[in-house]
Amino acid sequence: MELDQLRYFLQVACDGNFTRAAEHLGISQPALSRSIGRLEEELGQPVFERQARCVALTDAGRLLQGRAKEVLVILEDTLAEIVDDGRSGRIRVGAIPTIAPFFLPELLRRFATDYPDATVVVQEQTTDALLKDCADGKVDLAILALPIEAKYLEIETLLDEELMLVLPPDHELVSKPSIVLSDIEQIPFVLLGEAHCLSDNIVSFCKQQSFHPVSVERTSQMATVQELVSLSHGISMIPMMARRLDQSDRRVYRSLSGVRPTRTIVAVWNPYRYQSRLLESFRQTLRAYASS
Repeated sequence: MELDQLRYFLQVACDGNFTRAAEHLGISQPALSRSIGRLEEELGQPVFERQARCVALTDAGRLLQGRAKEVLVILEDTLAEIVDDGRSGRIRVGAIPTIAPFFLPELLRRFATDYPDATVVVQEQTTDALLKDCADGKVDLAILALPIEAKYLEIETLLDEELMLVLPPDHELVSKPSIVLSDIEQIPFVLLGEAHCLSDNIVSFCKQQSFHPVSVERTSQMATVQELVSLSHGISMIPMMARRLDQSDRRVYRSLSGVRPTRTIVAVWNPYRYQSRLLESFRQTLRAYASS
């Protein structure tokens, strides 16, 4: 049994389809099928039930899936520990889309200055996908926003940031010296799609203040939210880190008076994986940057 066979097997189990798995692995489908066939010959029984358009794990396949993951984790951690010099190597960092473009560039620049021989690979994904990748060891550290439901993962609070009210420049509220929640209760909101936790933060805050925001449009990009607000499609709430980078005069940002909406940014990692000295150095840089 070869390690590549285990990797191929796990990819097919993940995708549930030989064609998609072959594309992800960068090999031909016949080569993948032959590898799985040899694996099944060695085990003496099938690991997949072949169906019309997909495959499903057999009982033997489910047992092998757990063991294969354990074997590859042990191997990867052993190799990482052997080559860990604290200065070079690769770190895989994930971040959600409402954090990555605003928070990561300066963080990565600072880290690269101190550790020029290190490589940081960035993955931008939703919270659920990054939590799974952390648990599976595909990501070494993820930068997310609360709330998070995760077992067996370490969660460290980095900072709290205000969510700023964003308005079109000709909106009647712009001229008000202070804006309170009752001023925006009946105004339509432009929000990110349900997969983005920022929308959950906004809706949760509004519900805590006893009203539900009226959502007229949802989009997948923060920049699109900002542009739709500029076009008077509605109002929204934008994290302070995104507001700092927005130099446009087509939008006006204001703080709410009284209780202000916030979100909590955290770092998440799997404490059961090998923690390299380089990764700890990255966490130290991350802490320092978040508190600056």
